[in-house]
Formats: sequence, structure tokens, C-alpha cells
Amino acid sequence: MYTLGIETSCDETGIAVYDSQFWENNQSPHLGILGQSLYSQVKMHEEYGGVVPELASRDHVKRILPLIQSCLEESKLSISQIDNIAYTKGPGLAGALLVGSSVAKGLAFALNKKSIGIHHLEGHLLSPLLSERFQETDPKNFFPFLALLVSGGHTQIMMVKAIGDYSILGETLDDAVGEAFDKTAKLLNLPYPGGPEVSKLAQTSTTNRFKLPRPLIHSKNLDFSFAGLKTAVLTQIKQAEKEQIELDASFKADLARAFVEATVDVLQSKVEFAMRQTNCFRLVVAGGVGANIQLREKLSELTGKLPQCEILYPPTHLCTDNGVMIAFAASLRILENKQAFDTSNAFDVLPRWSLEKI
Repeated sequence: MYTLGIETSCDETGIAVYDSQFWENNQSPHLGILGQSLYSQVKMHEEYGGVVPELASRDHVKRILPLIQSCLEESKLSISQIDNIAYTKGPGLAGALLVGSSVAKGLAFALNKKSIGIHHLEGHLLSPLLSERFQETDPKNFFPFLALLVSGGHTQIMMVKAIGDYSILGETLDDAVGEAFDKTAKLLNLPYPGGPEVSKLAQTSTTNRFKLPRPLIHSKNLDFSFAGLKTAVLTQIKQAEKEQIELDASFKADLARAFVEATVDVLQSKVEFAMRQTNCFRLVVAGGVGANIQLREKLSELTGKLPQCEILYPPTHLCTDNGVMIAFAASLRILENKQAFDTSNAFDVLPRWSLEKI
């Protein structure tokens, strides 16, 4: 069964073709990726310091059909050989989502194919199952597991009992962790996208000059709050300006280090609490921030505290938004009979869509 995946939730146009036989036959799931194309709009949005929705939507329109053609050529398939067309239904930018939905529905109608709308976060949630570590073991045995979803728009800890069976254990009360990274980058006058730049700058620091708060780290729940941490960074900058301290490269690096350390400390603490509370020690880390080096190093410490702990990351190229995760999630839902195919040709998208309601 060949599934074409279309991802247009924000500022990346992602296309992929996935062959479900590798999952179905308990083979290495990553081998089912027959082709993938991705175009990032980072350069276009750079001068604005963030994503401009109207520009993002127009660029998706420009890129999507050539990327589909490129992906099909890589997979050595024609569009007539595709069985299902999956697209990101939400959450995301409304205009961007409509581009993917309209192309998917249009192709499905014209070619008499089946279409299926997929939750963006479910794609991230399941993408670590494409890890090459499953070359000799069956990924179906990895359920149930905890999931830490960390991106520019989401910070959540979830319990994943099976495909389509998800429950939120905790989430951010304000800024998502990726959003906090981007806002801190702006305060430090770092280029867009800011998250990777903050992480990179923090690695150059050699001192512990600043001590920033760890919001909600001692709370007896699994919720997060990062808005105050960003404000603490701003407070340090204003204090330095008041005292006429030069905001040089060393100052910025030390402050970036303090911010990153506070952030990953909170994330690790919440994950450990979740494991002990649920008695589930398998963890999947998904979303763009999952590629952060300091976060991976901090979470790896859990294997020393909890010997039974297993941590799984998606392949690095699948951490950011991509078509593979949409095609893969759709394939698993179809195989498990977890979702009916779209029966309407209407361009239905859900910019705000809870993962617990899919």
C-alpha cells in the first residue's frame, strides 16, 4: 500500500511516499520511505524575524506540485500507483493547511483515490518508530510509551497506549519551549530561526555567570511554563544595561547557557516525574526541539537514574516538519482501522485541533 503524504502546516512544504508493507511484515519500518521532498521557507521569513502566514501560504502553492513530482520520481512510482493521499488537517496556519488539503482532495477526486486527514502532532509522535534501531526488533512491541512533544508551538507529555490512543498528561501553560528559545534569541539579537542559534551560542560559554529560575520544576504535576524564563532573560539584559555592562559575545553566551540549562533541567525533571508516576520507562522525544543537543544530553542522564529507561528519537532529518511523518501516520491508521477515509471533497482543516480528539 503506497501512501503519499503532504505536510503544509507552517513554513515547510513536505512530501513523501511510504510503503506500508515494511510495517505490516514486521520489517525495518524506515525502509518503507520510498521518496521524500522538503522545502523550507526559513530564508524567506528571516527578514521578518518569524513566519508570515500569508507569505507561507503563497509559497506552499508555488512549491507543492513540483515537490510531489520530484518525490514520485525518487520513489519510481507514478501518481496512478498511489493508493492513498494523506495531508495535514491540523493544527497549524489555516491558509497553509488549506493548500495541502486542497491539493490532496483535488488529486484524490481527479484520480479516484482515497484521502485521509492527519493530525500534525500524531505525525511527530509516531515518527521515532522510523528509527533504524528497529532493524532487528519489532516496533509494535514499543507500545505503550511516554512521549515528550517539544516544538515551536507545543510542549506536552503524553501517554501513548496504541496507535490512536493518546492522552495528555501535562502541557505548557503559556509559551512552548521552542517559542521561548525563539524569543530569547530575539532578546540576544541572534538571527532567525533563533532556537538552534541559542543552543549553538550556549555551547561557547565557559562560566556559570547567571542563574535563572526553573519554572514549575517542583510542582506536583506535569505542566510547564516558559514565559517567566524568557522574562528572566530580559531582566538580566535590562540590569546589565542599567549597570552599563557591555552586552558582548561573552555576556550573551553565558546568558544563553543559563537559559538552555534551565530549560533542559525542567524538561528532564518532568519526564522523570512522568516515568515514576506512570511506571512507564519508554520515552519518545519528538518535534523540532528534539534535535537539541543539550536536551538529548540531559535526557540521557535518566538512563543512569532509571536503568530500565529507554529513550527513542526520530532520525534527525525527521525532527522538523516533513511529509514522511504524515504518510507514515496515515499508513498506520489505515492498517489499524483507526480512522475512516474522507468522504467529502470539501477542504476541511482544523487550525486548532486537540490530539485527544482525533
